[in-house]
Amino acid sequence: MTGIISQGEKRLVVVSGRAHPELAAEVARELDIELLPTSAYDFANGEIYVRFDESVRGSDVFVLQSHTSPINQWLMEQLIMVDALKRGSAKRITVVAPFYPYSRQDKKHRGREPISARLVADLFKTAGADRLLSVDLHAAQTQGFFDGPVDHLWAMPILTDYVRTRVDPAQCAVVSPDAGRIRVAEQWAAKLGGVPLAFVHKTRDISKPNQAVANRVVGEVAGRTAVLVDDLIDTGGTITEAVKVVLAAGASDVIVAATHGVLSDPAAKRLSESGAREVVVTDTLPITADKMFPQLTVLPIAPLLARAIREVFDDGSVTSLFDGNA
Repeated sequence: MTGIISQGEKRLVVVSGRAHPELAAEVARELDIELLPTSAYDFANGEIYVRFDESVRGSDVFVLQSHTSPINQWLMEQLIMVDALKRGSAKRITVVAPFYPYSRQDKKHRGREPISARLVADLFKTAGADRLLSVDLHAAQTQGFFDGPVDHLWAMPILTDYVRTRVDPAQCAVVSPDAGRIRVAEQWAAKLGGVPLAFVHKTRDISKPNQAVANRVVGEVAGRTAVLVDDLIDTGGTITEAVKVVLAAGASDVIVAATHGVLSDPAAKRLSESGAREVVVTDTLPITADKMFPQLTVLPIAPLLARAIREVFDDGSVTSLFDGNA
């Protein structure tokens, strides 16, 4: 007989960057493990140092980092962590990026622009990542940017289960904040029991970031609770304008639901004054005290991440987490 048969067992390891340690701790609790002890700090000139305090040789390692502000620092830290794991002989390295960095730069709008979402995927691959796991990518095409398996998780079941407890389906309508998100809004409408669908017609100046003008509602929302759905809320300008237009169209009230609460200033002020009854996000990104406001509800994403990590580790089916519709 040629070769040697190993009698060793697989080892699942989760390591965390410094951007959102609370989320990593929750994921570890869901998996009933401890996070790998890690030393990480910044030098005086801003350089990042990372070292893992235990051996990772032969391990299946999941590197979790939430790309909040300052996003470039946390992206660089995750790349350095991946490099350290590769040089430490980890068997497989999976980048867990609940909010994919630079996700909105997934295509060229004008000449001489970058496709930064592709660049980020190339950086992860070059650093040594074998696999990528993320939640609600801004554009599904981003899955094709990474040269390897990509597990694209949906937060929709978490959000719809909660929103269903807050609305009467008979008096509800799902509203997309722009035409580009209609497909997602259709799925929301089906999950809520086949409620009516509408969208906000808006225009955007592509030369100016975080600026859009909501013009009118296409669809029937009068007398209904409008559920405005989106993948992320950054400065809150787009969604706030959409709330105002939907209320002006006769909606009785509005609930906003989004996966990623980026909530860059002045989002908290805008959303608190927008007229929305409730704003629902998940904790893929840390929601600090200065981003909180009375109407905000934050739902945990850790159970979903932990289940997906376990499926990947066990060579199971991530798709099965979403009834075959991942």
